[in-house]
Amino acid sequence: MKLKDAIASLSQEHPEDALIPLYTPWGEHVKDADDSEIRPEYPRPQLQRDNFHMLNGKWRYTFTSDELRPGIPIESRGMILVPFSPECLLSGVGRQLQPKEYLWYERKLSFSKKDLARKAAGMRCILHFDAVDQCAVVYADGRQIASHVGGYLPFSADLTEFVSDKSLLLQVCVRDDSDSSFHARGKQTLKRGGMFYTAQSGIWQSVWYEWVPENYVTGLRITPDPDKRQVKIQLSSPKEFSVITCTVQKACLHFPEPAGRLTGVAVTMESSDAGTLTLTLPEDGLFLWTPEEPWLYSFTIHADGDVFRSYFAMRSFTVEADEQGIPRFCLNHRPYFLHGLLDQGYWSDGLMTAPCDEAFVYDITLAKNLGFNMLRKHIKIEPLRWYYHCDRLGMIVWQDMVSGGSSYHMPLVCYLPTLFPHMSAHTKDNHYRLFSRADREGRLLWEQECSETIDHLYNVPSLAVWVPFNEGWGQFDALRIAETIKKKDPSRPVDHASGWFDQKGGDFRSIHNYFRPLKVKSDGKRAFVISEYGGYACHISGHSGVERVYGYRKFATAEELSAAYRELTEKQLFPLIKAGLSGAVYTQLSDVEEEVNGIVTYDRKVVKITSSYANGFSVG
Repeated sequence: MKLKDAIASLSQEHPEDALIPLYTPWGEHVKDADDSEIRPEYPRPQLQRDNFHMLNGKWRYTFTSDELRPGIPIESRGMILVPFSPECLLSGVGRQLQPKEYLWYERKLSFSKKDLARKAAGMRCILHFDAVDQCAVVYADGRQIASHVGGYLPFSADLTEFVSDKSLLLQVCVRDDSDSSFHARGKQTLKRGGMFYTAQSGIWQSVWYEWVPENYVTGLRITPDPDKRQVKIQLSSPKEFSVITCTVQKACLHFPEPAGRLTGVAVTMESSDAGTLTLTLPEDGLFLWTPEEPWLYSFTIHADGDVFRSYFAMRSFTVEADEQGIPRFCLNHRPYFLHGLLDQGYWSDGLMTAPCDEAFVYDITLAKNLGFNMLRKHIKIEPLRWYYHCDRLGMIVWQDMVSGGSSYHMPLVCYLPTLFPHMSAHTKDNHYRLFSRADREGRLLWEQECSETIDHLYNVPSLAVWVPFNEGWGQFDALRIAETIKKKDPSRPVDHASGWFDQKGGDFRSIHNYFRPLKVKSDGKRAFVISEYGGYACHISGHSGVERVYGYRKFATAEELSAAYRELTEKQLFPLIKAGLSGAVYTQLSDVEEEVNGIVTYDRKVVKITSSYANGFSVG
């Protein structure tokens, strides 16, 4: 074990370090853009309607120590650029919301003649917030229309009765306890440093409204079964529909380009049958999704008066024994080696909010060009646009749940397991206080958000694995949680305890290894993955958030870093595939603040690791 590197990697708080202003290439444009250019894309690609209006752009804001009386215009401190949190550079604010403060947003809405005509025709106006961190209350002309707890999931409100030829005062009141409570917060901390980052707050994903019929589809659940050439589509709605029609337009390899290989297939139902449709593809119309060939099928649903576009893919993710009896991760029933990257999803100018859609595409494409076929989205939930690009570009996703709990006991959950990994393998996670889960309300809230996350992301074709817990951060009852997740979503494997504190559940034996030679330690029952390794650090002057350097092994130049990375992968990692290694996740995609172990800098301007490998690792 490299004890010196392990000791140097102890995470410490450094809130005194002032962040260096760094714009990404896209952020340099966003800061001067018009409101209409701020994240203008329809935010929900798999339930996409035409009649929508984005509310991103400049809002008035203020911070208060007491909750104001809603309906009274705020004394504005200025303008904030939504959907960027006040703590980040692109917001134009540069101020952190403290746990005992309130952050108020405000803007006036004026409705067009088309909006008024839609209301007169009996349509409904639904207001959407894709994510507000952490506790939000929404008011329309002083009346509360929505409230929501949880900083990573969407919520909505019916705005119809407030639509008129007069302007509407829309206000949002936000509180954020960050890591001073048990709420889910991921890598956010009020005292950032090391592997934990600047806490952000407020509206950090898109705000928008759309017009829908009186009875409309509120959600859908898409379940492909490529073995039967079938896909099941279940619709949710306030009332049953009389007629539902689904038409599959084509299968596209370069979605959403028009070139396709499947002629239209229409299925019409005379009754809703609880809103469920089962489509069977023709024998010559089955094209399996893989990272190498990411086939997507586009389709349109007509449910009485509601019309929307969507897509699906035909693929399966399983853990099966190969010809030698070794448990392997399988894509479409074939062993498939996962060459992955840890993806924190942070940006130098937007924190948890990417400057624009093109920034998502850059990260995913960079990873693919360097030979990676999987991204582990690390204890964060992205906007649905990010998953859409993974779907169409061909990038497998391992999805972490967002961690929470009270303040972590880092010596117990990180340092001791690193030094004595066998100890953690025999530690039960029902000792709630040791795992920062003494508060029952916090455990129940996490389970609720875990369930809602599965519902929210269930349809994503590229999402292959659920990861409920990472390194014991707020971990509890992982064996039971894994079984609950599998019951809710039988179509995906579960990595129940990434890193250590293995409770012998889930579909993987999943370890983190930064300071020892890489080895396969399979139990013969579950697929073996090294779910974090590497962490090689290289500080690039002028492209880092702070001058302080944090990482697990430090290199002076990008050339030295690339050489060390190639040696690690070629001499240690890849030879383990034959021995039973199913996947590995290198830390990490990008630098974040003082953690400079990314393959690209925090501002996305310098790629530090140039070693590349062909996509499509397979074994068996």
